[in-house]
Amino acid sequence: MAIKTIAIIGAGPVGLAAAAQALERGLSPVVLEQGPAAGHAIRQWAHVPMFSPWAFNVDGAAERLLVKAGWTRPDPDRYPTGGDIVSDYVAPLAEKTTLRERVRYNAEVISVSRVGFDKVKSAGRDAALFLLRYRNGETISKLTADAVIDTSGTWFSPNPAGSGGVPASGESEAAKRISYGMPDVLGQARPRYAGKRIAVLGGGHSAIGTLIALAELQEASPSTEITWLYRGTILSKAFGGGAADQLSARGELGLQIADLVERGRIRALTGFRLERVEADEAELRLASDEESNQIATVDELIVATGFRPDLSLLRELRVELDPALECTPTLAPLIDPNIHSCGTVRPHGAAELAHPEPGFYIAGMKAYGRAPTFLLATGHEQVRSIVAELAGDHVAARRVELVLPETGVCSSTPGGPSQAKTSCCGGPAPVAVDACCAEDAKAKAAGEAGCGCGSVQRETREPAEV
Repeated sequence: MAIKTIAIIGAGPVGLAAAAQALERGLSPVVLEQGPAAGHAIRQWAHVPMFSPWAFNVDGAAERLLVKAGWTRPDPDRYPTGGDIVSDYVAPLAEKTTLRERVRYNAEVISVSRVGFDKVKSAGRDAALFLLRYRNGETISKLTADAVIDTSGTWFSPNPAGSGGVPASGESEAAKRISYGMPDVLGQARPRYAGKRIAVLGGGHSAIGTLIALAELQEASPSTEITWLYRGTILSKAFGGGAADQLSARGELGLQIADLVERGRIRALTGFRLERVEADEAELRLASDEESNQIATVDELIVATGFRPDLSLLRELRVELDPALECTPTLAPLIDPNIHSCGTVRPHGAAELAHPEPGFYIAGMKAYGRAPTFLLATGHEQVRSIVAELAGDHVAARRVELVLPETGVCSSTPGGPSQAKTSCCGGPAPVAVDACCAEDAKAKAAGEAGCGCGSVQRETREPAEV
C-alpha cells in the first residue's frame, strides 16, 4: 500500500524532525501533541544542560525548513539546556515553519489500532488504515493514517523507587516527599530542598546531574545534606568515561561527581536497594533490602532511576518487543546495558525499528525502551531512515548518515582529568566480577591490584541509621 499520510505522536524534536522529513518527501504528516505547546516533555526539564552541543541536536530537514523561515542556527559548539532546545529550535520549528499547520495540541493519544481490526484478525489487515483515538479535554477525537511513528518519549513514565521495578512499600503514601526525574533544585524547587537532608536514588546521568546541582545548592545553604543511594556495589562504574568521553559535557559529570564523593560533599551508600519507605510529619526513613540492611533518614527523596515506555496505547497493534528492554528485538543487543558498558550505539533506523505491524514504528527515546544513554542525534537518524522507508526509498533508509562520538565509558580512571587514561578499558568486565572493566578484571585475576579505573570507591554497607 502506498504511504501518503503519517500520524506522528509527540511534537518534541524527534517528532517534528519526522514531520519535516515527511514534508520533504511529499508525504502528509499530522503531529499529535498531548501538551499545550511543542516540546511539552522537554519543558519539564528545561533547566537541564544537554550532553551534546548544538552540532548534534539539529535535524537536517528541520534545519532546511527553519532557514526558509529566517532562522539562524545557534553556535554549533555551544551546549544548550532543555529550555534552549525548546526556545531556539523546537518552538520556532513548530510555530514559524510550514509545520505550524501540521501540529494538533492538547491531543493525548489514548489508542492506536487498525480500522475494523483488533490484534487477532489477520486477513486484509495490512491494507487497513491506522486509527488513532486522542483526548482533548473531555472530547475524544479520531484520526486515520497510512502509517504511524510513535515519538511520545518516556518522560511521563518514570520508574518507581523499588529495586525490583515495582514501587517500594510505602512509596505512594509518601508521595508528598518524593519527586521523580530531575527537579529544578537550583531554581523553582530550591525552597523545597535548601537546608534539607536529601537522598538521591539512582546511578545514571539524571541522578548524577541532580547530585551535582544539589552540591551547588549546598554551597549557598551549607546545612543541606546529600546522600547518594546507589544500587550497585562498585560506585566508580557510575562515573563514566571522564576525560575520554568525546561528549565532554557528559564526561565532565563523571569527573565532578567522583570529586564530590572523594571530598565527602556527597555521602554514598552502595548496594542500596530500596525496599520500604516510612513517612511521618518530620522525615522519611528509607530502608534497603535485608541483604544490605541499610537505613537512610532524610527529609526528601529524589528518584532518578530512569524511565520506561508507556505501551498501553499500543495494545491492539502487533508490536514485537524484547522481553527485558521493551525495545525491538533487533535493537536490543545494540543497547543492552547488561552487555554494553563501553562504546557507542551505532546509528540505526527502519530496519532495526520495524515491528510485525507494517507501517508502524517507535522512534526517539521510547524506541530504547528501558535502556539509557539515548542521544538526540540518534533519534533524528532514526526518523530520517523510517520516513525514507515509508516513502519507498529503501536505499536511503539503509544508508547511515550519522557519525556519533565515542562515549569513552570505562575508558578512564575516575577522579579528575589528571588521572584520566584512555587505555584501561578493553570492554566491560565479566558478569559477577568485582572489576570496572576487562583490563581491571584481568589484572585482579593475576593477583595484581587492578588497572586503576576502580580506584575511587566508598563504603559498601552502612547498617546503622544515617
